[in-house]
Amino acid sequence: MAQETEKFDTAMATWQEWQEAPWGRLRYTLAEANLMRHLDEGTGGGPLRILDLAGGDGGDAMRLAARGHHVTVVDLAPAMLAAAEARVAERGLSERVTCVRADVRTLPVDIATGGFDVVLCHNLLQYVDDVSGTLATALAPLAEGGLFSVMAINRHSAPLNVAVRSLDPAAALAALDSDRLRNEMFDSELTLHAAEEIIPLLGDLGCRDVRHYGIRSFCDYLTDDARKYDPEYYADLERLELATTARAPYMHTARLFQLTARKGKAS
Repeated sequence: MAQETEKFDTAMATWQEWQEAPWGRLRYTLAEANLMRHLDEGTGGGPLRILDLAGGDGGDAMRLAARGHHVTVVDLAPAMLAAAEARVAERGLSERVTCVRADVRTLPVDIATGGFDVVLCHNLLQYVDDVSGTLATALAPLAEGGLFSVMAINRHSAPLNVAVRSLDPAAALAALDSDRLRNEMFDSELTLHAAEEIIPLLGDLGCRDVRHYGIRSFCDYLTDDARKYDPEYYADLERLELATTARAPYMHTARLFQLTARKGKAS
């Protein structure tokens, strides 16, 4: 695990550059928009206690803290947490964001029993072997009726991505039956999942009201990356992505899937 953590630390500069790119910005904008569909349900609009597992350098946390919520970011990579602390301090959000260095698989007791209003488990599943166990661990700190959000790379997007961007139908054919992807940025082998596989697991773990969203339904299949930096073009692309994030069939082939759910039985 220490070796894996080192990979994240050494890739910090590349990761931050990715976040500022159009595709990185869309990932966070869409995730936030999808969360906002549910955050005010039954809360009266007040500040929430949010747990961001494997939250890295605070990309999601900053946006939620800026809305007045209190966010605890848990990550194992020291450089990621240091970057998160620097980013929130720069924006005057330090009082609303707490960074904790811990392994998501063995959370500190005060976090594991924290009774949070919201738990985020974004882009973690592709790095773990025990998906069901990881989801159970992630759900444990969530209060009954709380909102859970899980995000992962969509396996169905891999063949499309290869076919469109590499113009390689043979590689796309091979990707149809593969659940593996090499992540060059973090020098890691990832396991890909599909929303329809994760949804039943959430049900088995006592979740309800599951909603399926797509993150970047079009961006990754538009090959002119340079044009995406044009503000007017990007604004049009963002509007398109926001319009289709919850619209079938687009979420099924989006680059990432995001699932939101409530913990526990309906009242």
